[in-house]
Amino acid sequence: MDTDGVNGLHQRAPKWSNKGRHCVVRRVPEDDKETKREIRERALSKMQEKLAAEAKNRSEKRHHEKKYTLKTMMNMESEERERIQKMKDAERERTTAELKAWQLKENKIAEEAARLKLQSQTNNFKNIKAVKDTSENGGSGGKNDKFDARNVRKLERKTKQKDLPSPRVLGNIEVSFTPRVFPTALRESRVEEEEEWLRKQAEARRVVNADIEELKDLTEEERNPDWLKEKGNNFFAAGDYLSALNAYNLAIRLNRKISALFSNRAACHLKLRNFHKAIEDSSQALELLTPAVSTNSAARARAHVRRGTAFCQLQLYAEGLQEYQTALKIDPNNEAVQADAQKIRDIIQGSAE
Repeated sequence: MDTDGVNGLHQRAPKWSNKGRHCVVRRVPEDDKETKREIRERALSKMQEKLAAEAKNRSEKRHHEKKYTLKTMMNMESEERERIQKMKDAERERTTAELKAWQLKENKIAEEAARLKLQSQTNNFKNIKAVKDTSENGGSGGKNDKFDARNVRKLERKTKQKDLPSPRVLGNIEVSFTPRVFPTALRESRVEEEEEWLRKQAEARRVVNADIEELKDLTEEERNPDWLKEKGNNFFAAGDYLSALNAYNLAIRLNRKISALFSNRAACHLKLRNFHKAIEDSSQALELLTPAVSTNSAARARAHVRRGTAFCQLQLYAEGLQEYQTALKIDPNNEAVQADAQKIRDIIQGSAE
């Protein structure tokens, strides 16, 4: 009989008996479990230490590689700088040598010119002295002496004149300016567009519709579109927008080529809250205000503002803001238009939130 008993059994894997096919489970002592746990922990600790050491080695290796790469790049850059500096020094030396050679050449030319000039002056003085000596030694005091004295003075004057620079040529320069109708400079304006605008304005003043039945009852003064426009402006200033609208209507029936009539009628429609008609009249005014030149810039800005105001009254704020921005491009220093444009932006941002 086994004296160890159940507690003395060694750890074994469960086995199946051949006869009854029963699994026999044998219990493992607690001491063996502690021993195995310690062994497992030691193994894990060694593995962790090994992995840490490998990670450290890899880190050091990468550090050395980076350091080597950086050192190599610095050496290459230093060599490149030295090469460039050598090229600069060689180019500087070559340029300096060429400059010195040119200066020597110029000095030689100047010295040669000075030598020739001095030689010429010396020859002239010798001739003058010879003439004087001849006149003093062999002169008879007659006409020949006077002739020799004149020759001496001529030679002296010629010698002095050679040393003086030639006088400048005097004269008058005629400057002609191109006649300009517009105040802008010629380089800043578009001549063809400006001339086209003037031509259209002149044609607009001549176009009058004489087939209107109401003309029979109007005076000569009342048949003038400019007089009717002025009359409409006075009514508008007095707050009588209906009378102003009637004056502009008749003026437009007489002449549909004047942009100010449509723009002013758009202002009347805004006051009377006829916003769609205000948009139509502003658009018609902008069509007539072409080509875009500096002379009609203020009228174009007003038309854009009036059309933008009509859009905003119809709660089409995006379209209205676009019109105000176009007006600011034409007149960027208009503070009132800037303030209104900012109000429209605030409305758009508030509705978006």
